[in-house]
Amino acid sequence: MNRFALSVSAGIARITEAALGPYQTATIRIGFSATWLLFLLREVPHREEMYGPHAPWSWNLARQLIADNHAFTVLTWSNGRFWFEFCYVLALLASVLLLLGWRTRTMSVLFMVGVLSLQNRSVFIGDGGDNVLHLMSVYLVFTRCGQVWSLDARRDRLAREARARGERTVDRVGPALWGVLGFALVAVTAGGRFDGTDATVPVVLWLVWVAQAVRWIVAHRARSREPRILVDVVTNVVHNGALLVIMAEACLIYATAGWYKIQGSLWQDGTAVYYPLHLDYFSPWPALADLLSSSGTMVMLVTYGTVIVQVAFPFTLFNRRVKNVLLAAMMTEHAVIAVVLGLPFFSLAMIATDAVFLPTPFLRRLGGWTARARERALARTGRPRPPEPPAPENPEPTHAGTTA
Repeated sequence: MNRFALSVSAGIARITEAALGPYQTATIRIGFSATWLLFLLREVPHREEMYGPHAPWSWNLARQLIADNHAFTVLTWSNGRFWFEFCYVLALLASVLLLLGWRTRTMSVLFMVGVLSLQNRSVFIGDGGDNVLHLMSVYLVFTRCGQVWSLDARRDRLAREARARGERTVDRVGPALWGVLGFALVAVTAGGRFDGTDATVPVVLWLVWVAQAVRWIVAHRARSREPRILVDVVTNVVHNGALLVIMAEACLIYATAGWYKIQGSLWQDGTAVYYPLHLDYFSPWPALADLLSSSGTMVMLVTYGTVIVQVAFPFTLFNRRVKNVLLAAMMTEHAVIAVVLGLPFFSLAMIATDAVFLPTPFLRRLGGWTARARERALARTGRPRPPEPPAPENPEPTHAGTTA
């Protein structure tokens, strides 16, 4: 009984004392923001036909659908071209800043608003990866995804070093950003823009805004350590819960896909992979598709292998080595799909989702390789190398007074 109590106590301490998976959450932050950014950049010439005033799915049709499903989008607030262009640029800017890790908490909220607004404006545009991005943009809001590999982590490190030298640090950007966005949130709510919309997104926006205020007040006004500890505990629990949801979502995606495939006759007889390779819409490289489908044995192995990997993956989480092997296989498969079937953004979204299971030592080595490559690039240009100490195994929590 005492051993069980100790195990429970250790588990509670683990999920309350630290935000777990700092490298994994940073990786999915970078992966999803890069995927959405690249998609928006590719569609810049066609943005008005996809989501804007010239879209075949007209503004009136979008409003009628949203009146039924109550989905969230800011693009139905106005049919003007200026409003659409402003929202599109804001989505681009939020993606860039989230990728860089600048004010990650705030940028993750704006990123979510951009993803939901554009996708819900034209619901018939997508290739499957949009559904994953749709869900993950919401989950990212609740994670502390800027602990490492971000401008926030660099700013916090410099602030700690300054305080260690006895210097006083003041964050003016955070409160100013909080005030501007708070004014916009109050104006939108008072204007009734959220009326008829599902309450989930407005509630999330208000919760994050209020939580940021609470963190700032606790950091600057609390006279004892207890309120600060409580705020960090709540934030860590929310982060760890969101990370668990992301992992469960990834397992659910693969499990349902695999079990549905088992029920299909084409997957049962090992020929399912052959047919998408010969659809004009999914054949950017016809010669390559013909080469891959020329061997019946190869088609059968890929078909059965896909089903086996997807069904087995959730169960391999209990064995680290097997999990890593299947994880590499799935990432390779998505990379092949990106090239052979011409679905790069679907594949990028799925690879970003898979990254939540990557082992921490590998991600730390990857970060080291990236840092050394950056240093070599700076050396060629003659610029001084910025001092960047190795990130700790369990980074310190983001300072409570920032908007990260």
